[in-house]
Amino acid sequence: MSHKVIAFHYELRDGEGNVLDKSAGEPLTFLSGVGHLIPGLESKLVEMAVGDKATVTVVAADAYGEHNPEFTAKVPRENFPAEVEAGQQFQAQADDGQVAIVTVTEVSDAEVTIDQNHPLAGMDLTFDVEIATSREATQEEVDHGHVHGEGGVEH
Repeated sequence: MSHKVIAFHYELRDGEGNVLDKSAGEPLTFLSGVGHLIPGLESKLVEMAVGDKATVTVVAADAYGEHNPEFTAKVPRENFPAEVEAGQQFQAQADDGQVAIVTVTEVSDAEVTIDQNHPLAGMDLTFDVEIATSREATQEEVDHGHVHGEGGVEH
């Protein structure tokens, strides 16, 4: 598999057309083939050339997955700050050490219901993209799993 280093500008919208995120000034740079981007977007970007523009719609299954009701949990109220309310997001660390964002969906006197799904899970996403640069990755970048130099990691 050939790995590429691709820099692209983007604007992300939800199914209703609301802008959720966009590149601010500098393009987003990534190394293909290592899981840095959602699969449905990456598969389109690697086929594009510098200067190409496209609107890419990524279905939920190829983005952040479908919303899974099993990823909700009830947690004792005392594990949260006094001023917790539905809609707030917190970082939580799982037993395996991974950090995730959880969203509070319900608060009662005894417990707080949290949703551990990615905030964009279950959503089809639309990206307007433009390729700024594209090149073959170096073997060192592939070995390290990230981009080096401009737009990447300095060692």
